[in-house]
Amino acid sequence: MSDDLMHLKVLLPSEVFLDVAEVRRVVFETSEGSYGLLPHRLDCVAALVPGILTYQTASSAEQYVAVDEGVLTKAGAQVSVAVRQALGGSDLAQLQAAVDKQFKAQEATERTNRRVMAQLESGFIARLEKYKST
Repeated sequence: MSDDLMHLKVLLPSEVFLDVAEVRRVVFETSEGSYGLLPHRLDCVAALVPGILTYQTASSAEQYVAVDEGVLTKAGAQVSVAVRQALGGSDLAQLQAAVDKQFKAQEATERTNRRVMAQLESGFIARLEKYKST
């Protein structure tokens, strides 16, 4: 790899989501705003907020990754991003639609989980009351 390029990895809890060599630049979002990384920038660590991570390789146009909150580290030419969720694409409109779809599915799952937890709690309280009365 050339000194003017970086290696980008996006890591999820269960897998390596993205592993790209020959990256020219990376743009990411923090609570303080957007920042860009170039190959010769000093090493750093940043807390990411949910948003769009943009990168460009030596041989392609900009690519986009929608990321959840997480951490970005740059050490030498290695840029690692650890997040809970990520979706990638080269078209922002399609990426937005995919994020919306995943968000709606996640919201439905969370609603179901809250309902099940409420049922478990009420069942536990009912059994505890029954146990107390005996």
